[in-house]
Order: sequence, then structure tokens, then C-alpha cells
Amino acid sequence: MTTVELRFSAQPEHVRTARLVAAAVARRAGVDEAVLDEVRLAVGEACSRAVGLHRSHGITAPVSVALIEEEKSFSVEVGDEVPGPGDDPALGGPATTRGATPGAGLDESDADGEDEMGLAVISGLVDDVEVRSGANGGVIRMSWPKTPATVLP
Repeated sequence: MTTVELRFSAQPEHVRTARLVAAAVARRAGVDEAVLDEVRLAVGEACSRAVGLHRSHGITAPVSVALIEEEKSFSVEVGDEVPGPGDDPALGGPATTRGATPGAGLDESDADGEDEMGLAVISGLVDDVEVRSGANGGVIRMSWPKTPATVLP
């Protein structure tokens, strides 16, 4: 397993660099060329979401991105340091979205609406996505299959 790690200050201008690095590492890892745009877009959306969360919560810690090449897949983990709903496993386990309820209506803030929109975009781009949130922050993990090596006769 090979991992490339990025950390960048929560500034929107750094998202583009993270997208470009993710696409380059995905290409080197063997992700199909037809999927590289999805990788680039999903990583950009996840990083933009993390930057927005950091900025809206006044967090100065960097956003983290791990690009992981495994035997049959390529994964990206985008982490933020915004505390989630707490240590309650019922609220902070897999697939939580910072405690926001889809379609919550009038009680939903603009930040929650943007957060949910970002997650919807990512879910539309990536078949294998997991969102975790806890007291120490959140992680979006996205995975794509690698293209099997072609054996020439």
C-alpha cells in the first residue's frame, strides 16, 4: 500500500492543487482514464467542503488529504478538524453528516445546506463513499477500482 499525504491551510485557492495532485496520483495508481475527471471533481468537492467547514467554524488547522493506492483500488480520504455531533456512536458513526437532517427545512442553516449539497454531489460522482464524523473531526473516504493490468500476448 502506497500513501501520499497532503495538508493545506483552509484556503479555497489550495483546493485546485489538491485536485491536480489527486488526479496525478490516481493516474499513476492505475485508475481508468475515463474516471479521472470524477476523481478530480469529487476530491475538489470534498476539499471545498472541508475548507468551508474550517472557515465557518474558525478552525485554523490544515485540511488533510490521504491518497491511498491499494492492490485493487485507489482511495482518497479528506479530513477536517470540525467536531461532529460528539462521542455518541448513534450520532457519530459512519454515514453521519454533522447531525444535519436531509430536508430539515426552515431550521437548516446555509452552511448545513451547502454541506448536504456537497455530500450529494460527491455521492453522485463516487460509488464507494463513506462519511464519518466525530469529536475530533470528520473524514470523507472515496474509493475507485484500479484498471487491471493488460497482459499482451
